[in-house]
Amino acid sequence: MTDNPMPPCPECSGTFAYEMGALLVCPECGHEWPAASDESGEAAEQRVVKDAVGNVLADGDTVTVVKGLKVKGSPSGIKAGTKVRNIRLVDGVDGHDIACKVEGFGPMQLKSSVVRKV
Repeated sequence: MTDNPMPPCPECSGTFAYEMGALLVCPECGHEWPAASDESGEAAEQRVVKDAVGNVLADGDTVTVVKGLKVKGSPSGIKAGTKVRNIRLVDGVDGHDIACKVEGFGPMQLKSSVVRKV
């Protein structure tokens, strides 16, 4: 007789669990639970965003722009050394992962590769 590769039931500790689609089912008590472990889902949610020099960024940080940026529709762009306060980390489009308000320009998104944590 071979060992059952399925984990025991979390409700009754029964050893006869089987797969039914994406769930595991215990025939002894009828309990159903997800087959995927919860730890893998939490690890996928945690995303680390680093600035141009490798510092980890977080919501609410203050950053400095490290190189001059052109802004569409503006005759002058954002100059290097401009401080941006209270950033928010987002899943932006085309690598823009910081949402912020730049003084004199308004709300916009920046790439983390062009800023440095203060």
